[in-house]
Amino acid sequence: MFPESEREPSNRELSGKVQPFPVPERIPLFPLPNVVFFPKTYLPLHVFEPRYRQMVADAAAGGQCIGMALLKEGWEEQYEGNPPIFSIGCVGRLASVQMLSDGRSNILLQGLERYEIHEEFFEKGYREARITLKPRDGSVFLDQALRRYLMGVLDEYLKADEEASPLHSLIRPDVSDEVFVNSLSTYLDCTPLEKQFLLEAEHVPQQARRLSDLIQFKLAERRGAGGWG
Repeated sequence: MFPESEREPSNRELSGKVQPFPVPERIPLFPLPNVVFFPKTYLPLHVFEPRYRQMVADAAAGGQCIGMALLKEGWEEQYEGNPPIFSIGCVGRLASVQMLSDGRSNILLQGLERYEIHEEFFEKGYREARITLKPRDGSVFLDQALRRYLMGVLDEYLKADEEASPLHSLIRPDVSDEVFVNSLSTYLDCTPLEKQFLLEAEHVPQQARRLSDLIQFKLAERRGAGGWG
């Protein structure tokens, strides 16, 4: 149920050109404690729990969509049931499904759009929800000064963190603002709650400003502590 190791963004991901895909009003949910998914990014997952094996099979045979959701604090005591989740998440299309001989599977989700939950259903082994898509308000473009500033902050972050190699591919002029901000939100070493805060930004410039603040905070923390601690 937990994500595989990080990978370099694909050319398709970096282009930002995602074809419209019909999202059902009711979708299966895949809640995890450590994953926040963003539109126009890709998420590889290894699925092994029986209830989520069935979820993948049903989604593959039906609407091809799965909604990723972040579990709220205290989920450990209720994990086998249906612990509370954040109401805003990202719906992904099953871009590929590799079924393994023992019933497990490796899947790749293509991030389509944010969603908001209006009602949850528990008739099946996994939960489902009635959702509405929640596209970002306003412009998906950044003010050039904000993008330059964020690129400068990212450059400083990369110089201080040798493990942030997937982020290097984002420093390209042909990467769209939306893909740049969502990919940076994905790969930056933030807590799940911090990433949820980024996902819930109402528009791309607001998410970019939140990102910049987070990176600056982490750089200051590192300078003060002499490392990540």
